[in-house]
Amino acid sequence: MAARIDHLVTSGTFSLDGGTWDVDNNVWIVGDDIEAIVIDAAHDADAIHEALDGRTLRAIICTHAHNDHIDAAPALANRTGAMIHLHPDDLPLWKQTHPDRAPDESLADGQVLTIGGVDLTVLHTPGHAPGAVCLYAPELGEHGTVFTGDTLFQGGPGATGRSFSDFPTIVDSIRERLLTLPPRTEVRTGHGDGTTIGAEAPHLDEWIKRGH
Repeated sequence: MAARIDHLVTSGTFSLDGGTWDVDNNVWIVGDDIEAIVIDAAHDADAIHEALDGRTLRAIICTHAHNDHIDAAPALANRTGAMIHLHPDDLPLWKQTHPDRAPDESLADGQVLTIGGVDLTVLHTPGHAPGAVCLYAPELGEHGTVFTGDTLFQGGPGATGRSFSDFPTIVDSIRERLLTLPPRTEVRTGHGDGTTIGAEAPHLDEWIKRGH
């Protein structure tokens, strides 16, 4: 029974530094027919629960703690009994959205999460947020997959113009942790369309000049 990736898009708002914007978020479900994990429980716990289709939810993994990626996490956890996992460097951001509900488990760089017989390795990639992580699964997809949250998108790094973020840090994270992955690795992002490592790697110098 091979592990697979299921994808849904949920809609809501992103709020930080006094502003609020409408956003569509990618929610990724990784697992087999029996068990799964959710990467970024965004906006709609009911829709995510329905997409699980009766599978046991083993964990809710947060790529970072901006509210649009975690707003449905407690409701989904309460409904399924799954633990919420977050890198501890993002606790200050988490508390802005859920001051009365802490995450259950801490993510650490190099940690390996196994679901449906497939390993996902946690890569700490700060910059968009201090505790941002990516999840690399070389056995998922035809050429391997990395779930990048808001660290790397089609066309460049995630935004770094708001509090808790830093452009030089995200560039270092992408250069050292992501662009070293095999070029054909599929990049599955927190918003919008995917890409590959090889498609983005040639543009690093351009991003730096742009100060994206």
